[in-house]
Order: sequence, then structure tokens, then C-alpha cells
Amino acid sequence: MLKYLLLFLILFSCFSVYSQDKKNIVATRIKKPPKIDGILDEDIWKTLPAAKDFNMWQPGNEGPIAPEYQTEVKIAYDDVAVYVAAYMFDPNPDEILSQLSQRDEVFVQSDLFYIALNTYNDGINETRFYVTSAGTIGDSRSSQNGEDFNYNVVFSCKITKDEKGWYAEFKIPYNALRFPEVEIQDWSVNFYRQLKTKNETHTWNFIDNNVGNPKLYNGLISGINDIDAPLRLTFYPFVQGVVSTFDGDTETDFSAGLDLKYGLTDSFTLDVTLIPDFGQTAFDNVTLNLGPFEQTFDENRAFFTEGVELFNKGRIFFSRRIGGPPSGSVGDIEDNEEITEYPSSVNILNAVKVSGRTKKGLGIGFLNSITEKTYAKVYNTDTEIQRKVLLEPLTNYNVFVLDQQFNGNSSVSIVNTSVIRDGSDFKDANVTAGVFDIANKKNTYRTSGRAVFSNVNYGEGFKSGFRSELDLANTEGKLRYRVGHDFANTTLDINDLGLNFRNNFNNFVVGGSYEIFEPTKKFNKYIINLTVRHRRLYKPSIQTENSINLNAFFLTIERFAFGGGSNFRSKREDYFEPRVDGRFITFAPNFGINGWISSDYRKKFALDAGVGYRTYIDDPQQNFSFNFDPRYRFSDNFLMIWRTNYFVANHNNGYIGNDGTDIFFGQRNIANLENSLTASYNFDPYKAIDLRFRNFWGIADYSDELFYVLNENGSLTPTDYDAKENDPNRNFNIWNIDLSFRWRFAPGSEASLLYRNQIFNQDSLSTIDYGESLQNLFDQPGQHTVSLRVTYFLDYNNIKHRFKKNS
Repeated sequence: MLKYLLLFLILFSCFSVYSQDKKNIVATRIKKPPKIDGILDEDIWKTLPAAKDFNMWQPGNEGPIAPEYQTEVKIAYDDVAVYVAAYMFDPNPDEILSQLSQRDEVFVQSDLFYIALNTYNDGINETRFYVTSAGTIGDSRSSQNGEDFNYNVVFSCKITKDEKGWYAEFKIPYNALRFPEVEIQDWSVNFYRQLKTKNETHTWNFIDNNVGNPKLYNGLISGINDIDAPLRLTFYPFVQGVVSTFDGDTETDFSAGLDLKYGLTDSFTLDVTLIPDFGQTAFDNVTLNLGPFEQTFDENRAFFTEGVELFNKGRIFFSRRIGGPPSGSVGDIEDNEEITEYPSSVNILNAVKVSGRTKKGLGIGFLNSITEKTYAKVYNTDTEIQRKVLLEPLTNYNVFVLDQQFNGNSSVSIVNTSVIRDGSDFKDANVTAGVFDIANKKNTYRTSGRAVFSNVNYGEGFKSGFRSELDLANTEGKLRYRVGHDFANTTLDINDLGLNFRNNFNNFVVGGSYEIFEPTKKFNKYIINLTVRHRRLYKPSIQTENSINLNAFFLTIERFAFGGGSNFRSKREDYFEPRVDGRFITFAPNFGINGWISSDYRKKFALDAGVGYRTYIDDPQQNFSFNFDPRYRFSDNFLMIWRTNYFVANHNNGYIGNDGTDIFFGQRNIANLENSLTASYNFDPYKAIDLRFRNFWGIADYSDELFYVLNENGSLTPTDYDAKENDPNRNFNIWNIDLSFRWRFAPGSEASLLYRNQIFNQDSLSTIDYGESLQNLFDQPGQHTVSLRVTYFLDYNNIKHRFKKNS
């Protein structure tokens, strides 16, 4: 079976020939570099050939670009860097939107120019360099996994404006790029210009919206010869001081550490973080969790977000496992003992990653991290002796990836993760995934999938698990479709270094969409999606649910977006909510609808809002939700966004516990209210004050005192349940404020001053209203933290040059 699948994939990838016209721009070697100030009046820019005649890309390919909005780009290079000059002509320069923002925040209400540079000309991997008409710069790494704005290199760009438009001048050092060690470079590029007021995006090389992805349409760069990659060795030393108070106690802490990047070869980079301190990462959006699965959060730590596109292949690596909660527990304690200290996370001692791609398209990635021993403390009140309990031993985490790209649009990968814990009392794990994403050369069809094998040692030998996915889709034209199959056996477990909520399924999906790629008289874009799913258990092979989803998105020529959807779900047998293997609860068929609007962000005031409703057939349960998110741009410097999200589920049946024999459910009313405020004042593209506030309130109210025993057939039978002894009612309230000042005082260097306030309360007062819950929250002690962190960028080549100059 496997050999036939491989043969099919090979034939599929080779089917038909794809070709297109590619423009060419000549890069000119220069002896004296230009001054990077955005003023393009130097002699070198006056004589170089220019890339001209841009094409329409968005909102559609049709229609000429007006002569007064033309764009020209010129490229020069020397032994140190590539230099780019961009001329964005505009007959109304005073009307160019120019909202200020900070590094990588480039998709704001400003015009935008960016360079999509592919130094291997493989049609897949690009490094992109952005600048807005307000002078904000950004960079990203684009691959088959999408676009990664956590990728950061050090480059320079300045802009200017005059009565003819605006201009940008880039310096991209070679240590910010990866390219092969060959005499004649084979690079490709495309230039993009986004005009906010006209709602248009232009590209130098034509991009056909109907077929393929934009990276396949790059033009060529010729003339770059005899360049050498410099020694890519950079240091990011940091120091951080913290003062924290909680309930009358004050603690201070000082830390210092180092991040290092070293170019092992022209294509591979070593990243190391020594004595990491993630104290200034953004707070997690904690909610009231009533479900059977763990609550997870996005990764905010820079080391685990920068340049990790290779490690995300196969979706078996979840970096929050490293330095997360300990895997062990205290176990049973005596009546005269109490737990006095229980760490919520494990300290990371160090982390290393190596990644890169050869000139033949082979990507190699290796990540390793070690966490320290972590103990809980248990105090004996009789003997006054404190003992330590090991929660997590010294642990080693590894990820290894091989990813071969070919045909400019396809790849196959092998990914392995392993977790090795010291000692026989803790489990070890090893997971391997085979991944493929293959398109035919004409880019009209794509097939993708993965096969995952897990092996976990629970102390009694390894237990193996398996999961597979297979999808086939057509990717050309207005009408598109996809079919897919997902499978997992009962023993799949990737959660030591991955994230997987469910196993034991055998699911099928079919879907179709209709999308326009050229504007009409009323719409710039619209897309309608229909998806049908059939879900089953693997063992025993029984149906658990069928569903139909219909969604629509519309964008008018005035930049007003709206849409909505409907969803029908058949009777569902939920095997996870009871929290006992083999048991399930049956939920009634239900139907839901939703709708939303999003107004034009180019205006000072804009609004996002939505509403949703779900009703259950022959069941009293009803769900209702809405969101209301106004935003106001007071000036180009100051933007404020308020978000309110509300959700209520009445007459919801949920798990409350089991006594070893019976599983108990209760009927509850759930309500969640989340308010948040994001405000940013930007002094310039290098300095800003940011405010981030969030308050989440959630309740689960069992006041109706309707309690049940779960039957073997998934139904519920009323029962008496002692809610006073085991009170299931919940009132959950959490408050977070981050107020920070950021100053990017030199390329790659930043100082950040942060004030953080956190308050949390959870009790069983589920009948009180939001105001009362908030008042009780403020009666709790709050944590106040002030921290100052300074990171400085050091380039070995600059240091070496300064020493030579001084000598």
C-alpha cells in the first residue's frame, strides 16, 4: 500500500508543466555605499537601471495602474550589503495615510512597500523586508507554513516624502541573509506596494490570483557575483531588574543572560539562549475552564517564536511544554502535612537550536533544551519538619527535522521529538511524523498529509500510538473543493512535547468554496464555503456526529466587510466530557447561526461586531454570544481598541465529578464576559507607550439543583447530589494590566520598562452579578511588578572593524 501511495505522489508532483514570464532586474556593484537616509539624490541612484511597469494584484489583476502612481525600484550591492532604492510616486502626497507603529507592526493604516527576496530561487522560502510610509520597518520569513513575523534580522531603512510621493532606502547586510557559496548568485524577488487610500496593491512581477501562491511569481535578479557571506556571529546580552510586591511582601531580582546567533555555514545558523529570563513576556489569556481538556496558551517567548518554521512541520511540537508545569505530583500526604510550595512551572537552564536549508532545498533543524529539577515542599505541622518532593527531574527536550523541498511548491519531511526524564519514576516519550505537502507543477491540485507514530514509556515499557491525515484539494479557479480523512488509534499520545486533545477517531470531510478574484461593481472580494464532516470512533467503530457548515465572507469596494454562517450538528456522542474511558454522554441535535461586520479601518472610527445563536432540538439548552469591538485612531500617533466578548449557555449539562462508581452531571447556566483595552501611543517608529488591559469574568451556576447520573447508553437519570459538600458552582474573575515603554535605541537593541498588575479570585458565589464579582476581586491582594530590561545588539564584524580602525 505504501509503495503505491509513494508512486502516486511522485506522478502527481510531476504532472504537467508550469511556466510563466519572469521579469529581470540587474543589480549593480558599487564601490561606495549610499548614506541610508531616504534621500535618493546620490549619483549612484541616478545611473542604475530601474524595475518599472508594476502590475495590479489586489483587489484584482484587471485594470491598468495610473501613470501618476507608478513605482520604480533600483538595486545595488557591494561586499557588505544589498542596497535598494524605491520610488513610490503619488500625486496627492498629503493624503498618504501614515499611522505610526513599532517594529513589525506594518499592517496599519499606512502605505506599505516591501521586498520579497528569495536567495535560493526555490519558489517557497522568502525573506521579506517592509517599510511603511510612516517609517516603521519590519521583516518576516515566508515558507510553506505561512509568514513568520517573529523572524528578526538587523537591517536599515529610512523614508522621505516630497511633492511627488515618498521614497525608501534599504541596507540589507549579508549577515541578515542566507545564500549559497557560489560565484554567481541565482536570486529571485518581487516588490509590493500597497496604497491604502486607493485600496490597491501593485507588484513588479505579475501574480495571477487564480493559480498558485504569490511566491511562484517572483522576477529574477541578475548581476550579483563574487560576494562572500560574512562571519555571522551576533550577541544579544541583556540585563533585567525586577521589583514585585504581593500581599505586603516585596521581592527584588536581578538577572543577566545572553542570546547568541552564529552562522555555522552559509545556510545554517546556531541560536543559543543562556540563563533565559522570560519575565516580560505577555500575560496569558486565562479563562474559566469547564471542559475535559487542558487550557493552553500561545507561545510568547522570543527564543521559541523566532525562526521556528521548520520545527512546526508535522504539528507535533508545542514549545509551551518546555518550561511548563511539572509532570509529577506530590501524591498522598498525611493529615498532619500541608503543601507549602508547589511551583507552577519548571525553570529552563538553556536552549539551543540549529536550522537552515541547503542549496538543494534540504532543510535541517535541531532544537534542544534542558530544564532543571523541580521540587514541591511539604510541611509536617507536628514535627515542624519540611520535606521536598520531586515533581520534575532533570529533563532533556529534543526536536529534529529534515524537510526536502522540490518543484518550487512541494515538500516532504521527517520530524522527531523526544523527552528524556532522569530516573525511572518519570515517563519518557518519543514521537516521529512523516509529512508531505505536494502540488503538481501547474499548481492546480495539492495533496497533503502526515503519519504520526508515538511511543511513551509509562514505567512499564513503551506504548505505541498512531495518527494519519490525508487531504486532496484543487487550487485553481473560482470553484474549489477538498476531501480529507483523519485517523487516530486509542493509544496515540504526543503530549509530552506536542499538543493533542483527542485520539480514537476515524473522521471524513468534504468541502467546496466559491471565490471571486476580480472585483465586481459592488464587491472587491467574496467567498462562500461549504463543509460536511462525518465523525466516528475507531474502536468501537460507531458514528459520533455529522455536521454541515456554511460560511460566507464579503468585502465591498468601500472596504466594509460582513459575513456569517450556519451550522447543523446531528446527535453527538461525546466520549471526552465524562472523563472515563469508554463512557459517553449524548447531546441533542442543534443548529447555530452567526453574523458579523467590520467597517473601514482607514477611517478614524471603525467597528467590529458579531452575534451568534445556537438552539438544541427537543432540548432546553440555548447558547448566545456577541462581540463589540470599537476602535478609534485619535491621530497618527495614538490608537485605542476596546473589545467586549459575551457568551451565555443556558440549561447546559456538564460533568461535575465521579465517586468511582457513578459519573455525575449537573444542569448549569454558564456566562462569560471578557473586556479588554489595547492602546498605543507612538512617539516615532522607535519609541512607544503601550497599554494592555484584560478582565475576564466567568460563572457556572448550578442553582437549579438539577443533578444526574450518567447511564451506559449516554442518557441522564436524575439523582440526589450533595452540592454543599462538593460545590460545583464557580465564580471566576481575573484582571491583568501591562503598561510599558519601549525604546529601540539602536538597530537590534531595545530598552523596555514594564509595570504589571495582576489580581485573581475564584469562589463558589455563582449567583452574584458582574459588579459584585468585580468588587470581591478587588478585595483580593494584587501583585504589582516593575521590571526594566535592556538588550543590546553586538555584531562581531562591527566589533572587529572598530578594533582595526582604532589600531
